[in-house]
Amino acid sequence: MKRLTRFVLVALCLTGGLSVAVAAKPNVLFIAIDDQNDWVGPLGGHPLVRTPQLDRLAARGTTFLNAHVQSPLCNPSRTSLMLGLRPTTTGIYGLAPWFRTLPRWQDRVTLPQYFKAHGYRTFTTGKIYHGAVGGPQQQAAEFDVWGPPSGIGAKPLKKLIPPTPMGNHPLMDWGAFPHRDEDKQDYRITSWAVEQLQQMPKDQPFFLAVGYFLPHVPCYVTPPWLDLYPDEDRVLPPVREDDRADTPRFSWYLHWELPEPRLRWVRDNGQWRNLVRSYLASTSFVDSQIGRLLDALEATGLSENTVVVVWGDNGFHLGEKGITGKNTLWERATRVPLILGGPGVARGGRCTQPAELLDLYPTLVDLCGLPARADLEGLSLMPQLKDPQTRRVRPAITSHNQGNHSVRSEHWRYIRYADGTEELYDHRSDPHEWHNLAADPRHAVVLAEHRRWLPRLDAPPAAGSAQRVLTYDPATDEAVWGGKVVRRGDPIPE
Repeated sequence: MKRLTRFVLVALCLTGGLSVAVAAKPNVLFIAIDDQNDWVGPLGGHPLVRTPQLDRLAARGTTFLNAHVQSPLCNPSRTSLMLGLRPTTTGIYGLAPWFRTLPRWQDRVTLPQYFKAHGYRTFTTGKIYHGAVGGPQQQAAEFDVWGPPSGIGAKPLKKLIPPTPMGNHPLMDWGAFPHRDEDKQDYRITSWAVEQLQQMPKDQPFFLAVGYFLPHVPCYVTPPWLDLYPDEDRVLPPVREDDRADTPRFSWYLHWELPEPRLRWVRDNGQWRNLVRSYLASTSFVDSQIGRLLDALEATGLSENTVVVVWGDNGFHLGEKGITGKNTLWERATRVPLILGGPGVARGGRCTQPAELLDLYPTLVDLCGLPARADLEGLSLMPQLKDPQTRRVRPAITSHNQGNHSVRSEHWRYIRYADGTEELYDHRSDPHEWHNLAADPRHAVVLAEHRRWLPRLDAPPAAGSAQRVLTYDPATDEAVWGGKVVRRGDPIPE
């Protein structure tokens, strides 16, 4: 009788009769980092950076060394990832609008909603979407459980002596001042997420989204984190003063005049090194918080059946190309961390094939065994997660306002602006993108190959777009930037 019972159980397992009991769906821990460029250990973007927890995740998973955003700005980047659609499809290029205000996307099922519809309990804390989502009813529709919001936490007093560089400016400040890590909002959201992990029911899979604010400015840290990085010029990135001499004039509509006002202030006031150290210190602090999440997964016994993904919403310049900030189509603004670990993922994998944040929606659906969706514009990365050497069929595309696109293949970056001007960089010999090869006839074949990937659908800015969104009229050769008409040769409005 015991032998018969064992036979019946085996048969049920093989036929799926006990699928819930023996093959529980993987959980998902979905970690976003705001303004995090490739200055993390697994990507090797800065020789001095210390991110042992991301190194730890990379060792148990796969790192995409050539991953890029769909837009170099928070709102369109996050909207693209969560909807599974390109900015050139939605028309969302700026810090507004919130996509639910657009009739066409009011009922679009986002990534967490799709998991919720397939039996997952969904949680969020910190910054996952950009800006306010809406009232309680709208929040409940996006996630089941909402934790603490994104924020800075402790701020320096304006009367602090010595003050931080910009006197507690909300968008441009950095440095260390006396406070506790526990007083930072990124620490608080981590504590909340750890509590959720400790209380997770065992009979339902979860999708837990944790969005970190740092290293977004103002990047304040406690003194021990700043002390990790030497107060020496070797922390600065490599730059060339004439770096943009061979870039098209039109690129300056997107990327500011030279000298860019913020970088000019930073250099004139001796704050460049302080800014870079603060950015690196903030990166290390967030890394430590990710370590707390990984520790909680292990302590609760959830680690083996949880897919962990870490991604950055856009990169950040710290002097390269004469810029501090984002909003460019160059490597420093488009390349971001993308690391996955957990069931179904090769351990210690390092993939050099191009990848897009747009790919996360179909990849997580695939990894967790949910029904595939035919209306997603990304590609599942499952082939690369199984074997990082597997070739990908297309490059990564980044768009910044209508008509401006970057195409990043394994070895090349191609940029085309709205007026038809171009840039081309060979990353095998020019990782800093210092030498624009677009005018070199020897690269005509490479240019042609990359041009064919430019988006066929290139939607105009959606209704309610943020004021600074750029539009261009080729008939008059005029750009509208921040509500002002800019003609070829005009200074860029600040």
